[in-house]
Amino acid sequence: MKKKALVVDDDEKNLLLEKDLLEVAGFEVFEAKNAAEGIAVARKEKPDIIVMDVRLPDMRGTAAAKILRQDKETRDIPIVFVTASLMGGDRKEIDAVTNSGFMGKPVNTRTFAKEISKFIK
Repeated sequence: MKKKALVVDDDEKNLLLEKDLLEVAGFEVFEAKNAAEGIAVARKEKPDIIVMDVRLPDMRGTAAAKILRQDKETRDIPIVFVTASLMGGDRKEIDAVTNSGFMGKPVNTRTFAKEISKFIK
């Protein structure tokens, strides 16, 4: 059975790239363009992993992650934050989210799917 991934990013190019890289690696991929949509899709599809931008138009990715962590259906899904800028405060925010990690942008197209897969238990 295919692993399921949810990609949450408001940047169309990043969303498409990450989705394509995961699909080529054999994932079934769902997408969302903002945090609220991402939370809804995560609750419906229960992906094996969530790849989320930190800066989203409606709320920060870390705030969306905290909402997902409060729901017993989604609390154990690993979340990988993909961000272009990782300031000290951003790093603390990400570290405060259990079962999460981060990757910098631009992503390495050769290793992206393999790196993401490492977060799946």
